[in-house]
Amino acid sequence: MSTAILETRGLAAGYGKKQIVHDVDLSLDRGEILLVLGHNGAGKTTLMRAIFGLLKPTAGEVTYDGKPIAGRAPGDNVAEGIAFVPQGHGIFRTLSVRDNLELGGFIMADKTRLPDRMQTIFKLFPILDERQQQIGGTLSGGQQQMLAIGMALMHEPRVVILDEPSIGLAPNLVDRVMQSIAEINKSFGTSILMVEQNVRYSLPIASRVAVLKAGRKIYDGPPARLQDDVELMKLF
Repeated sequence: MSTAILETRGLAAGYGKKQIVHDVDLSLDRGEILLVLGHNGAGKTTLMRAIFGLLKPTAGEVTYDGKPIAGRAPGDNVAEGIAFVPQGHGIFRTLSVRDNLELGGFIMADKTRLPDRMQTIFKLFPILDERQQQIGGTLSGGQQQMLAIGMALMHEPRVVILDEPSIGLAPNLVDRVMQSIAEINKSFGTSILMVEQNVRYSLPIASRVAVLKAGRKIYDGPPARLQDDVELMKLF
């Protein structure tokens, strides 16, 4: 039996006639943090959108738990246990922290479990507990990112896709967010597929690393090799 919970095979995607992602094979194992690195324009976000169903692939396959899901509606993917946290936090800026979290749990069949799940999120992010009634758009950038991740966790996903969770954050907040991602992986066993440019803070929490360049995968292996800055620059 495969250890992978999410896989792509020969995946290609783009916008109109412009091809961005080319023939990418990717495998997220159960319970791991797979970090996808690459500079701006490398195709990282396009790849994540194609995997989650926000963008229809032009070629290739996507499988989740052994079943094909390429081109499937994002709502169906959420219902089956895949969560996606886009760039820019992805919260409802005019609603309170508590209302945002409740909306994050809308897919849960048993709504009586919402309070317990919310308490789990508050333990993970105590600042959200303190600010339950605060309007989401008035939170700091780091707090908004925590809220976006909290929303994604409300329906107990098996896989969380994070698109540059550190973007726009001060270094101390980046460190806090990365620690939280590691804790989610460790405590809940959630498989995490994370896109990042911030090598310094994301590499230490990764189980495995893939590097994209010009829409193609040029490295897939252990983080230890990329600890060498010279080697890292060669890959980029």
